[in-house]
Amino acid sequence: MKILIVKLSAIGDVIHTLPALCALRRHLPTAQIDWVVEEAAADLVVGHPDLDRVIVSRRKAWMRDLIDRSRRPGALAEINRFFGELRSTRYDLILDFQALLKSALVVALARGRRKVGFGRGLEHMEHSYHVLSERIRPPSMEVHALTRNLMMVQALGVPVAEVAYRLPVTEADWTAVELLLANGGIGGNRPLVAINPVAQWPTKLWPEERFALLADRLLERYDVSVVFTGGSGDRPVTERIVGAMKRPALDLSGRTSLKQLAALYKRARLVVSTDTGPMHLAAAVGTPVVALFGPTAPWRTGPFGPGHHIVRAPAPCAPCFKRRCDAGGCMHRISVDRVLAAVNGNLKLETVPF
Repeated sequence: MKILIVKLSAIGDVIHTLPALCALRRHLPTAQIDWVVEEAAADLVVGHPDLDRVIVSRRKAWMRDLIDRSRRPGALAEINRFFGELRSTRYDLILDFQALLKSALVVALARGRRKVGFGRGLEHMEHSYHVLSERIRPPSMEVHALTRNLMMVQALGVPVAEVAYRLPVTEADWTAVELLLANGGIGGNRPLVAINPVAQWPTKLWPEERFALLADRLLERYDVSVVFTGGSGDRPVTERIVGAMKRPALDLSGRTSLKQLAALYKRARLVVSTDTGPMHLAAAVGTPVVALFGPTAPWRTGPFGPGHHIVRAPAPCAPCFKRRCDAGGCMHRISVDRVLAAVNGNLKLETVPF
């Protein structure tokens, strides 16, 4: 049997689909299972033990290159190769876990006997169900995204015995992380707290000065090391936060791959994060997360599993799911003391004696 998973982005959404992949592999150990993913999240699935092939879409790069006349021929050649690879196999089953226009295009162009996904009813699905040959009754959006993905494979008769991710982290990734920490002056004796302060939506952001104060308080109160994480585009923010601190912290934003970030989070005792992809990565490796939530709903997209702590703003309009806010921003209502209290409950370490 040949199966194609279509989940293109983003980091958190791809992580939430991994348990469905693992369930498929347990149920169909000899099947060929392929995955179409966009470049930004590809590191999470390339080399995954339950996949036979990963087809990478460079959609955003192609869109940029098509505007540039000098790069247009190369982009067109790449797009042609992508669609050739996509159509090189006739699949018995194609699963659309994305339910967006961009995934519908991939599903429509791929060759498959059965094209399956959720039917009409999910928010923001952009009429993607029109390209499906079989439509599964959609669950409530109030169900966690990871659970919704498992419900799709369960509707096809695939049992779900456990939630597993099997992230393809290698020994080389672990070695790279230990080297980064050692070069930053962090050894293996002190517990590590990782802070991921940036998110894509402006409304998900917590004030930078509060992250700096939080990190200083952690270093003052506990015998821990603090490391900041994020993508390469997040580095100006993390540099400002570290620069505003009174005590030293290590800034690793933009210096790790996603697999190395998974290894780093596994190494950490705790991760403090806004509502963003790395938050889900920390939960996937089993590290407790203190997650700061404002405009979004943690029961839909919070860190999955036990042991995590949600700190929410006491705003009557939350969750509003807005990327822009004219009311001042509910994340500003979260105090440093509230986050510290959540961290204290998760760290369970002795305070540093005066």
